[in-house]
Amino acid sequence: MSIISRSLILFLVFQLSGCAFGWLNTTKKGENTEGWTVTQFYEQGKQDMEDGDWKSAISFFIALEARYPYGRYAQQAQLYVAYCHYKEDDQEAAIIAADRFIRLHPNHSSVDYAYYIKGLASFNDEKGIAGYVMKHWLNQNMSERDPKASNASFQSFKELVTRFPDSQYRADSIKRMNYLFNTVAMGEIYVARYYMSRGAYVAAINRAQHTLNEYPQTPATQHALEIMVDAYDWLGMYDLRDDAKRVMQKSFSKNQESSDSISWNSGKDYWWKFW
Repeated sequence: MSIISRSLILFLVFQLSGCAFGWLNTTKKGENTEGWTVTQFYEQGKQDMEDGDWKSAISFFIALEARYPYGRYAQQAQLYVAYCHYKEDDQEAAIIAADRFIRLHPNHSSVDYAYYIKGLASFNDEKGIAGYVMKHWLNQNMSERDPKASNASFQSFKELVTRFPDSQYRADSIKRMNYLFNTVAMGEIYVARYYMSRGAYVAAINRAQHTLNEYPQTPATQHALEIMVDAYDWLGMYDLRDDAKRVMQKSFSKNQESSDSISWNSGKDYWWKFW
């Protein structure tokens, strides 16, 4: 059995687990698709996408690939499945579908789009129910959350930008990468603040210094210096406190207020240029 065949079987099992074998001739809408041509599946899936019926579109595209597993329609259907999962806020399924396309078609002309969808699915700032709850009910922004998703998103965008310098998705990917870079930096600040709240001043200083070393020229820099000033003051290390204060005053104006807020599309030139 070929790699493509094994991959298709595993993907279909994942997508259709719990369904009877009747899925071969029916879709989410219950149509009997026995005898349908590849273009019928494709056009109906596209129509559902235009209508925002993502689940139905996915079922048609999966049925298309199951019936017609080779050729450009099947390849495009795979991409559309990833996109539809992303649109219906199923980040995990979107990443699995995008990864599958990348693995099966590494040289495809649209493989950059698969990396883009993968990055968007992990980006997950305010998208989906979980993001909405974090943002609006718990008042928690992205930099306070587990950085695993941010790092995964960053790597997907980075691979796109590195491998496909002429991609139409490159400019937006760079913006999102810089936002993620700043977000991870602010995550370090929240850890340092936690140490401060627990009286672990040496640990807070180490975390702040790490932020200065690893994430220079980000909004987190001012916060890191503020933490170092306070921590050295609590420890009675006044010379080091004054050194940190001088650096902060030299780098930031007296009227410049630090902010925890980071917006990837704000238009502000915060983004760290790392190449």
